[in-house]
Formats: sequence, structure tokens, C-alpha cells
Amino acid sequence: MRTELHRQPTSALSAVRNLGILAHVDAGKTTVTERILYATGTTHKRGEVHDGTTITDFDSQERDRGITIFAAAVSCTWAGHRINLIDTPGHVDFADEVERSLRVLDGAIAVFDAVAGVEPQSESVWRQADRHAVPRIAFVNKLDRAGADLDTAVASIRERLHTVPLVVQLPIGREEGFAGVVDLLRMRALVWADGRDAYEEGEVPDELRDEAQRRRRRLEEAVAELHPGALEEFCARSELSERTLSGALRDLTRTGEGVVVLCGSAYRNRGTEPLLEAVVDYLPSPLDVPPVRGTAGDAVQERAADPAAPFAALAFKVNATATGRLTYLRVYSGTVRKGETVLDVGARRSERIGRILRVRADRHVDVDAAVAGDIVAVIGPKAARAGATLSAPDAPLVLEPPTVADPVVSVAVEARRSTDTERLMAALVRLVEEDPSLAVRTDPETGQTVLSGMGELHLEVAAEKIRRAHGLEVRVGRPQVAYRETVARGVSGLVYRHVKQDGGAGQFAHVVIDVEPWEATGDEAAEFVFRSAVVGGRVPQEYVRAVEAGCRDALLEGPLGGHPVTGVRVTLTDGATHPKDSSEMAFRTAGRFALREGLRASAMVLLEPVVELTATVPDEAVGGVLGDLAARRGRVSGSTARSGAAVITATVPLGELFGYATRLRSRTQGRGTFTTRATGYAPAPVSGAAPAR
Repeated sequence: MRTELHRQPTSALSAVRNLGILAHVDAGKTTVTERILYATGTTHKRGEVHDGTTITDFDSQERDRGITIFAAAVSCTWAGHRINLIDTPGHVDFADEVERSLRVLDGAIAVFDAVAGVEPQSESVWRQADRHAVPRIAFVNKLDRAGADLDTAVASIRERLHTVPLVVQLPIGREEGFAGVVDLLRMRALVWADGRDAYEEGEVPDELRDEAQRRRRRLEEAVAELHPGALEEFCARSELSERTLSGALRDLTRTGEGVVVLCGSAYRNRGTEPLLEAVVDYLPSPLDVPPVRGTAGDAVQERAADPAAPFAALAFKVNATATGRLTYLRVYSGTVRKGETVLDVGARRSERIGRILRVRADRHVDVDAAVAGDIVAVIGPKAARAGATLSAPDAPLVLEPPTVADPVVSVAVEARRSTDTERLMAALVRLVEEDPSLAVRTDPETGQTVLSGMGELHLEVAAEKIRRAHGLEVRVGRPQVAYRETVARGVSGLVYRHVKQDGGAGQFAHVVIDVEPWEATGDEAAEFVFRSAVVGGRVPQEYVRAVEAGCRDALLEGPLGGHPVTGVRVTLTDGATHPKDSSEMAFRTAGRFALREGLRASAMVLLEPVVELTATVPDEAVGGVLGDLAARRGRVSGSTARSGAAVITATVPLGELFGYATRLRSRTQGRGTFTTRATGYAPAPVSGAAPAR
């Protein structure tokens, strides 16, 4: 129930929770966030997505489109704990926002639709959280909807996410009759009456008592199988105490061996308080996660979450607002105070911290200092980019930045008035500064300015931001996908000699390389592998590294259409040097031209980006939708029935989906919806000349 405990903030690190809300689009992430803010007393009115009154979806485009586009941070307090919460986007085009957020989080709430269960983007963000080893609890939302079923949703979590769901609640009522939950740890009923914010706690209803006992027993058995301490007590007593069960659930959550599952209806404000209690009980504090690792020169260092340690923080988001240029930081160690000077380690630039802000989406509260474990925004740094490390000047440390995915879609942009060209370029520079997953380049053949991003919607949002935030009218060309090239059949023993004599110091490098296809297995990056098989020291190690650098230079433009090359392994098998004329530059040049010749001599294949499409359509429209997907070179992989509709899954080339939203609405009389999830690249059909970059 709502209590006064949330009015008791504390600065102890053990009472801090840094967490994100993760889910598929429309699963209810933002509504869950709004209910958390309401339950903690941070807001005094429930924000609604459909009314455009949410705190975290504060951008005008988010409110117009009804989706989360930009990750928004908010701080609140509950039961003496400070919760720093990031509401992340659910659309695949904004997965980079999720990646940057996960890099700085200690835990997460994964929200699932009780009707749809695990959806494509739910699976994608879950895998992202796996890569960052972020502990999670699950919240099955929308139990008041027709067709909602907790057990079916939990089964999809088990089957699709390959984790062990540990269900700690039993719903009271179904669909429209959903009224509350049975807490299986305390064996108490929590019921929310219509029109009331607080729940009433009471005895488990007679008709649910046997089922609750069965589910409690099932929970105990599942926990005992995973937790040695719980197993010992279970073997001795044939049951688990509430204290042992709660402690084991905490351990299993933090190690990732199991995921606690709660349920409710965020829209009807049912289940929020137990969810907050689970956040406090099960998700880790900054003290419970391993020390952050970074590099200082050539040495690897660890920094514990200690306010007295040297200051180190990672910038994970940059945003230009009316308040000023906001740089969002996760402070990993030490303390920073307003007015202090810090070092942007990568740029080797000193920055002054003018203000420190406790954030609540687009509203802020000034604070005097930030300590280890904090997520804050600062005003003052002029050039820090997302991924930059800010540290104490006398103890520099470089933290690993979030990874940035390569853009897959591009459009040409130009100002409608030629006098606005310089303003457009400045706006594009600021866009890329705020969103590293965007890229800007000038096409060398046409002279056009090309903006690249993660999808059609991503670029639409970027163009609209230029119009709204910068007051510029722009023309946007037709989207084009980003192709790649790869080797289907390579060459062996390719010899390249680089000899240059122009009167000064000469250049000499002799290399022999093998070029072959490379397909990674497991978690390896399937882009480029270089190895040396040179024996007898015929090519010194520093020249081997130069050859590798030259090969990487050659991968930027392939022979088919000037697209980047991926999936290649190069082996340096032999070479020769000159006692005076050989240098690293000569061998880098030799490596670049040798691989260029090797690629031209190889059998190359053009690759195009493909996505997994999941479309939900009325039964009567299935035939037309399937035919349209076939015309778009889609390969249907599955179709399931769901309460009067069909859910179709297909793999489709990304380039064939431009404008698909309008087409699907037309074929389904506005009732069809679809989502996509990037799955990589596949060979493009051979149709004459390869498209130029």
C-alpha cells in the first residue's frame, strides 16, 4: 500500500537502485514508470500516454506518436531507498538508446504483455541485458485485458528467453475481473478496489487457497533446485521459510540464474507497490555489483563504488535543452561537486562542472554534489560525447564506452533554402552529438549530405527534430539501405610488393596474403579476422600490426559497389623487408593494396540487411498479407492464432519494408500492426550491377 516510507530518502549506497524499464513497444513501459512516480509521491497525478500527460515521454514527438523515443531518467524515493529509473524505448529503431542505458544500469524491470507474452523486441532487449549481465525482474502487465493469461506469458518467458521464471504472485480474477494478487511469499491477498490507489491486505480467498498452496510449493521446489542454501533447508524441513525464500530469490536474481515474476495492470494501478517492493528486495545496489574496470595507460584498474575513491564517471547521453547542454553521467567512484574541474580522458580536455542536476525527465533539481552510484545530469562540459569518461585530473581512467551499432538506412537531406545550408550542417552535427547511432557524410559522387540511422522511423524522427528544434525546412530523399560485401570464395598466395623511390627516403614492403570467408561462431564479431603465419621473423611484429591496419583500411570500400566489407579472414603468410627502406607506413600501404587486389580477385557477394517481422492481422486479411510479404521477398517462418487475429512471423529484407506501415493498414482496414527486429545480413539477389554506396 502507499505509505509514508517513500518520504525517507537516504544517501547510503546500499539504498540506491539504478534500474531501467525494458520491453517491446506498447507493452506498457511508460505507464509502469508513471505509476511508479505516482506511487512514490514524485507526481500527484497519473500521467497517461494516450492523453500526452506523461512525465518521461516529454518530447513533443513522443507525445504525438504515443511511443518512447528517447531514454528518460527520473529519480524518486521509496521505503528509504533512492531509485534512479530510466524509461527506455521499445521500438527497434531506438535500440541504441537501450544499449547506452543498459551500460550504466545495475538492474532492470522487464515488462511483458499478458496477452502477447514475449514479443520480438522483448527478446532483443533481454539479450542486450544478458550481454551487460544486468539482473532483472519481470512484470507481466495488462492482466485486465481480454485474453490475458499469466501462465501463458510465463511459459513464453521460459521458452523464448531460456531463463527460469520464479512466479511469486497469483492473480485474483481474470481479464476485466482482475482485482489483485496473492503474495505467495507471505500467503496474503492484496486487493485494489475500484477508484482506490492503495491495496487492502487480507486472507487468501477460499476458492484460491488450494491453488496458492500448489504454486507456493512449486516456487519452493524451483528455488531449491537452484540455490544450495535453500536446498539444504528444503531437504531438512520439506518447506522453505519466508526469510530463506526471499533471500534465495535475491541471490538468484543477482546472479541471473532465475527471474522473479510479478504481475498486474499498470493502467489500472494494480501491482505497482509490490513491484517497488521487489525492486528494493531483489535488485542490486551499486555495492552489490562488481567494481567497474577501466584502463589507465596500459594497466587495467578497478574502481569500487566508494565516494572517497578518485572520481570516475561515464557519460551515456548528451542532450541540448533550454536549460543548457546536459551531459548525463553514471558516477562509478568518487565524488564530484559543482564548480570542480574534471578531465575528459579520451579528448584530453579539462571540463568545468557548472551545475549538477537530479533529473526527472525534463525537470531538474540542483544538488551540490554527486557520489558513486549516482545517475545525474551536469551542465558545463562543452565537448564531452556519449561514451566519454570524466575522471579526476590526477587519476585518469578510461571506462569502456557503450557499443554503437552501424547504421542500416540512409537518406539524403538538404535545406529548402540555400541560405540555410550552414544552419542545417550545424543542426546535423548536434544531432549526431546527441545520438551516436546517427551518422552524417557527404556523398563523394553527388555532393549530397547523407544522414544514416537505424531505420526509417529513426530518420523520420531525426528530420522532424531538425524542423521543430532548429526551425529549418528540409527535403528528405527516399530511404536507402546500407549494403555490405563479403567473400564467397577467396584467393591464396596473393603477392604484393610496394616499392617507391622518389629521390628521398625509399619505401619497401613485400607481403603475401591469403583471403578467405570468415563466419563467426558464438559471440564472436563476424567482421574481420587477421592472423600472421610468418615464420623466421621475415616480417617483424610491428610491421605485422601495420599490415593489419592497412587491411582494415581496405575493408571500408569493397569492389562491388564501394560498400564496407565484412566476414573476411586474412592470413599474412610471408613477406620481406629492406634494411633501410621498410617502415610501418610502407607495410600499412602494402596491406591496404594487397587486400584490395585480393578482394577484386575473390568471388564477392553483396549483402543486404534483413529483419524479422511480426505482424498481427485480422483472420480475414491473412491471405492478402502473406501475398504482400511474398512480393517483398519475405520468407514466412510461422503463424499462430490469437483471439480473432493471426500473428505472422517472417524474415524480410529491410529495403522492401519502406512504406509497409501504410500498405498494411490499407490491407487490414487499419487493424493490422507490425514490429521488426534486426537479424543481420543476407545475400542480396543478383540483378545486374551492384548498387553504389
